[in-house]
Amino acid sequence: MADINVDVLVIGMGPTGLGAAKRLNQLNGPSWLIVDANEKAGGLASTDITDEGFLYDVGGHVIFSHYKYFDDCIDEALPKEDDWYTHQRISYVRYKGLWVPYPFQNNISMLPKEEQVTCIEGLIDAAMEARVASTKPADFDQWILRMQGEGLANIFMRPYNYKVWAVPTTKMQCQWLGERVAAPDLKSVTKNVILNKTAGNWGPNATFRFPARDGTGGIWIAVADTLPKEKKRFGKHGEVTKVDAEKKIVHFKDGSTIGYGKLVNTMAVDHLVEKMGNQELITLSKGLFYSTTHVIGVGIRGERPERIGDKCWLYFPEDNCNFYRATIFSNYSPYNQPQKDVKLPTLYNADGSKPASSEPQEGPYWSIMLEVSESSMKPVDVKNILKDSIQGLINTEMLKPEDEIVSTYHRAFEHGYPTPSLEREGVLKELLPKLQDMDILSRGRFGSWRYEVGNQDHSFMLGVEAVDHIVQGAIELTLNYPDFVNTRKNTERRLTTSFAYGAQPPEANGTKELPTRDRASSKVSTSGGHSRKSSKATK
Repeated sequence: MADINVDVLVIGMGPTGLGAAKRLNQLNGPSWLIVDANEKAGGLASTDITDEGFLYDVGGHVIFSHYKYFDDCIDEALPKEDDWYTHQRISYVRYKGLWVPYPFQNNISMLPKEEQVTCIEGLIDAAMEARVASTKPADFDQWILRMQGEGLANIFMRPYNYKVWAVPTTKMQCQWLGERVAAPDLKSVTKNVILNKTAGNWGPNATFRFPARDGTGGIWIAVADTLPKEKKRFGKHGEVTKVDAEKKIVHFKDGSTIGYGKLVNTMAVDHLVEKMGNQELITLSKGLFYSTTHVIGVGIRGERPERIGDKCWLYFPEDNCNFYRATIFSNYSPYNQPQKDVKLPTLYNADGSKPASSEPQEGPYWSIMLEVSESSMKPVDVKNILKDSIQGLINTEMLKPEDEIVSTYHRAFEHGYPTPSLEREGVLKELLPKLQDMDILSRGRFGSWRYEVGNQDHSFMLGVEAVDHIVQGAIELTLNYPDFVNTRKNTERRLTTSFAYGAQPPEANGTKELPTRDRASSKVSTSGGHSRKSSKATK
């Protein structure tokens, strides 16, 4: 017998778990609890603060949305205008000493003439091949060649994606791509090369929001604060040690137990099956691959240099630095670093030399956040990762050797990216239904292992839709139809309960909008009746 029993138990207080809890609380029907091994909400969307007062997210997160329900919940948690900053994305790729506007493949007009020719030749070959191709690309590498050609593949796409995913593009499938990779238009690219023009902003994150205070993690702490205190358990009271799927009892580090009718799991599914002790599922889960993400933060004294300007995030395909992406985190909010009057000592100069003075001095300060991937196919010198990262910043002219470093940060997240490997779909199509047959809905970035619906808005709605399925039998659109979700812009995408779970949505492959649940049942009221325009920004 368990100490207590609930209809629905939610494991994990990241975006997915909080989405489930918000919906359960709103429905005011089933009994429920949400638990987390950490002392605060946020999961892989949390924020750390260094001793010196620099904030760093768990990787490069910003807010954009495909769902009105998500917007309403976020705006309920942070309802004031001054809770947010809105930015136009200013993003570049560093290549051979140049800043090429993002996306790289749309802006080859910036490249040296010889490489422009190489890229256009590849694009022409790809276009001709596409006209006669009778099969779909077998992997991500073939997709790159068919869409962009050999030139862009070798100059940018292959080296960059290897740095991100820590596996070769030949070992990745291409169903995950959706709106995440720009497919260049040959005519537009050629026109821009001839006229020496660059392409404008592309993608869903051309404009994005960022919280004024407390980083991305502050959003999810605020969302968690809208839930009843008695429904939440943190720390050892929420740290799962065992899941008894047969008896439907979860055991915790403090010795307590909770019985459940349905379990919404958001921990990594490979960790879940280990805690279940189910050898069949453990063996199956070994077919899922992931990379580790190292997040490195560097806090610098001085005015933000002109060479940095208003840049948001930057991509690095070359091997003159160990990181694949840099975020100028201080540009997102003036509160992401200590204020000017805070006195901090200089740790060392960027080139490793001793500072002129070790006495604490005032700012101003600015900061850079870096991401480095690691896997068995792409090892990392962890012992020297901070030193190598700073040298990479000098190599790419992000820092000057004499810049004064006042703070550093490094944290490794073992499960950083769920790899869209060639084996992934075969595993998930067997693993997730087996769990669901046991009344366990495993959802989220690593709970359901689909990177294409792994942004914060997607993750949140995976939890919401799991609960709607449990309570009302609704189809989980985000989990089952990611392409449909990603090609409709900011409209309610949850089906009425008239469609049976697993049935093909009638317009999933068409052009008409799907029917929605009555607004009265899906709308989340915001503080003081406040209404806010829908946001449009990204992971």
